[in-house]
This record gives sequence, structure tokens and C-alpha cells, in this order.
Amino acid sequence: MTPKIISFRDLDIWNLGKTIVMDTYRLTQRFPKDEWYGFVAQMRRAALSIPSNIAEGFARYHNKEERQFLYVALGSCAELETQLEISGDLGYGDATLRTKLLEHLNHEARMLRSLIKKL
Repeated sequence: MTPKIISFRDLDIWNLGKTIVMDTYRLTQRFPKDEWYGFVAQMRRAALSIPSNIAEGFARYHNKEERQFLYVALGSCAELETQLEISGDLGYGDATLRTKLLEHLNHEARMLRSLIKKL
């Protein structure tokens, strides 16, 4: 029997989004200090946007509104993926963690697309 989903915290898609946030913070901790108010802040905002929009969409009463927030989360996945690629090109952060993050983002984006189709 599948457990009943009562809160956004019960969603695998939200939990993966939270993992992406935590890993993004870990990755950007060692970025150059002169990037903290630009690149680092932008990457962290994009990462935070993913589970935040999933949670906000879950709280909406209409599928159309929920889809809108899921599309924003999907856009944030693409934004963060771009920033991860650029940070790698610049030689910032741990390559292994970046690769793991890119894999998580790919999985998250697939789950978002699937959920959007179901609504």
C-alpha cells in the first residue's frame, strides 16, 4: 500500500529538491570569495527555488496553479544546470559533487515533467 501524501514533505520530488539545495550549498562553500555576492548567491537562489516552488504548488487548490509552480521549478533546474556547467568551466568547486548534482538535477527535471503531465 502506498503511503498517503499529506504534506509536500511526503513528496520524493520535494525531498530530492532539498538534497539539491544542500549539495549546492556544499559545492559553493569553497568558491572564490569574490563570487559570493554574484555567482554563489545566484546558484543558491536557483537551487532554493526548486523545492520552494514544489511546496508552493502543492499548497494550491487548482491543478493549473500547481502546474505553474512546477514549471517555475523546472526552469530553476535548467538555470542551476547552466550555472553548474559554467562553474565547472571556471574550475570552481569539487568536480565529483558537481557531477552528482547534475545527475540529481536531471532526475528532478524528469520527475517534474512527469508530474506536470499527470496534472
